[in-house]
Amino acid sequence: MKITDLYCIRYEGSKEKKGEYYEERLVRPVDIYEEFRSADWSEQTNLPLEREDSLLIRGTFLYIETDIGIKGIFGPLDKSPALIALSMKELLIGQNPLATQKLWDLMYRSAVHGRKGISMMAISAIDCALWDLKGKYFDQPVYQLLGGPVREKLPVYASMLGFSLEPELVKERVREYCVLGFVGQKWFFRHGPASGQKGFEKNLELVQTAREAAGDDYNLMFDAWMSWDVSYTLRMIKSIEKYQPLWLEEPLMADKLDRLKEITANSSVDIAGGEHEYTRWGFQEIMKKGALNIIQLDTMWAGGITEMMNICSLASVYDIPLIPHGESFAANIHLTAAQSPALVPLVEYLVKWNEGWQYFLKEPVTAENGFVELDHRPGLGLVIDDAKVENEVRLSY
Repeated sequence: MKITDLYCIRYEGSKEKKGEYYEERLVRPVDIYEEFRSADWSEQTNLPLEREDSLLIRGTFLYIETDIGIKGIFGPLDKSPALIALSMKELLIGQNPLATQKLWDLMYRSAVHGRKGISMMAISAIDCALWDLKGKYFDQPVYQLLGGPVREKLPVYASMLGFSLEPELVKERVREYCVLGFVGQKWFFRHGPASGQKGFEKNLELVQTAREAAGDDYNLMFDAWMSWDVSYTLRMIKSIEKYQPLWLEEPLMADKLDRLKEITANSSVDIAGGEHEYTRWGFQEIMKKGALNIIQLDTMWAGGITEMMNICSLASVYDIPLIPHGESFAANIHLTAAQSPALVPLVEYLVKWNEGWQYFLKEPVTAENGFVELDHRPGLGLVIDDAKVENEVRLSY
């Protein structure tokens, strides 16, 4: 079997909208500048575009074809990594698609200026599509090929990005998702140091409100998305530690490992992060410095399934839990199902984001009573529902 083609198709469809979709955004590193601090979401190609009475859903999917008719699929991904993936097409044509380790190494060695960032996202997408293809070839779900399953159902926590931070609405949503059975919830801070004391108090109010609504025995996590500094973080930790958050996520920008280590060493709350790091080499630097208590590398950013298996092995050596960032729910389920629950205990479900990411799938993966039942279909289980596609464009490089 040989690879004969690699291409990307961007799908568009629409969905009825009930109320405001993006009720609030998270704090961002650029919020140190006033004009960005007051701005709404910038348009992103793989997120729903809010219109008056509907959502425009857009998703780019990558396909790998073979000479025996078996096809691998993965997505959705942003346009930039999709275009870079197309630039690697000639590297892969004629190769054996089952040789995932060789192909990953080949792409990595060819992308000497793309060891991180968008180029690695492209490699990740190709790798995940190759695993989907491999599963279809052997007529097995990917987690089976990875050595699983270790569990038949996986516990899921809800990421509440995009939901309003108005206290009464926070209480309502926290209680709602507790009742739905999610084993925890992650809420996203809206303010950083540039917002001053008023912003600090708003952040604190979010933690207080969520804990009051959830009760004492429920997992709550909070994300600062790389937008704080050391003194602000340590001050916030002192203020929220009594509310017992399970972790505080990404207080600093990803390259500030020494300063991150300083926070972790002086925090009474576990510090999580790593979604903006790449490959086993980047992860090893985090571990060597002892910069994080929990790591959250992203399967479709950090190197794909092949590299995440390497990272999981390394994480087991350092005895640190890995909870993959939720950009690709499908890939993360297969990875998690093939790892020890002690190493990869949870799956992240970005509630609003998955509405767009999984829109074009015939059978989107959902959580029931806080758990995801394993999908026994071959590959990753990604099948496009043509009835939802209103327009499609084949990307060119």
